Amino acid sequence: MKSNQPIEQMLSGLGITALNPMQQAAHEAILQDKDVFLLSPTGSGKTLGFLLPLLQLLQPEQRGVQCLILSPSRELALQIEQVWKSLRTGYKVNVCYGGHSMATEIQNLSSPPAVLIGTPGRIADHILRKTVRLDEVQTLVLDEFDKSLELGFHDQMAFIIETLKNLRKRVLVSATSGIQLPAFTGLDEPITLNFIPEEVGESSLTTKIVLSDEKDKLDTLFRLVCSLNSEAALIFCNLREVAERVSGFLNEQGVYAAFYHGGMEQDDRERALIQFRNGSVSYLVTTDLAARGLDIPEMKHVIHYQLPPHESEFVHRNGRTARMHASGTAYLLLYREDTRPGYVPEGIEELALPQHYRLPEPPEFQTIYISGGKKNKLAKGDIVGFFSQKGDLEKGDLGRIEVKDFSSFAAVKKAKVKALLERLKTEKMKGKKYKIEVAR
Repeated sequence: MKSNQPIEQMLSGLGITALNPMQQAAHEAILQDKDVFLLSPTGSGKTLGFLLPLLQLLQPEQRGVQCLILSPSRELALQIEQVWKSLRTGYKVNVCYGGHSMATEIQNLSSPPAVLIGTPGRIADHILRKTVRLDEVQTLVLDEFDKSLELGFHDQMAFIIETLKNLRKRVLVSATSGIQLPAFTGLDEPITLNFIPEEVGESSLTTKIVLSDEKDKLDTLFRLVCSLNSEAALIFCNLREVAERVSGFLNEQGVYAAFYHGGMEQDDRERALIQFRNGSVSYLVTTDLAARGLDIPEMKHVIHYQLPPHESEFVHRNGRTARMHASGTAYLLLYREDTRPGYVPEGIEELALPQHYRLPEPPEFQTIYISGGKKNKLAKGDIVGFFSQKGDLEKGDLGRIEVKDFSSFAAVKKAKVKALLERLKTEKMKGKKYKIEVAR
């Protein structure tokens, strides 16, 4: 059923008073009878920019999938789904991605959603299995399109688009300008909206070089982290195994860090992000997978433990800080004898690390796992009430709560965790006993 909520009310539910200029321009363009090519930096609100006009294009009486949104990563697909649900549109949405239960997805698709979000590989799989019908899709969104090409989804996207026989509108979204649009996209003289500044973040992003006398730079990284006043940071590496090694080293030194990369199981990836989002770990050591498209807080610090081979990824990494007029710092860790990539400009200030330092303060919160979620009819309010009444938590003891399909995660003040788990051992939530423990 179509939502009768005015846009102002939807925005209010998201804590937003008005659309920014990019979102306003995207809204007007997408409602026109033309294709749209939207270029805007990471963190500028592109998801809301294309979802709001899509809502107005949906027909409440139509029963099949009306809009298909393709995303290069599972995390971005889930983030788009979350924003759509936050709008409380009344239209069904489903998300499909590798690592998610195929049986659950097939069951969800048996009653077609109005909006289907997914990664190209998984959506192509459903088409081949004949578990989804897309012949009524009229609107296609290719989000972070350049990243999908970079990850090798060319053939899957071409195959999917070929099956969309009644497509009327294409919306391509990218954070990188200058990309060539392959013929398979079928964009016909699109309205192009370019909101990428010539100098991204020039006024608010500070860049500093940190030189290391040792080639592996681990000790230099540790000292840098210790100099950040216990503030959270994203630490970028080029390789998965390096991210794991760096995270392990920091933890051995007493720094609470987690690693994140595309080779991890989906559950492990989600847990790493959850613990970073809710403040249970302060440092996320990651590959370029986290450079864009993730629901993570605004960062004051981005550290390049390894510099990427291409300037575009360097820009996207730095886009995790100094967003929307906030200030931030990007640190470039360099071995003294290494040759700097051509995209690193001359004259960047060198940061001298203090000789004396102390460990960052440990996180205030710890993540608690609950063995039930949305499919068990659990909501955030149920967990808040249960933890407060039965667990004797006071206001401020409970942090961010995230409810997934079959599990939930709650941030709890570390000092209260032991007593909480003891109190809840024999208690039931909504008449059912759930496993409740510290998240691994």
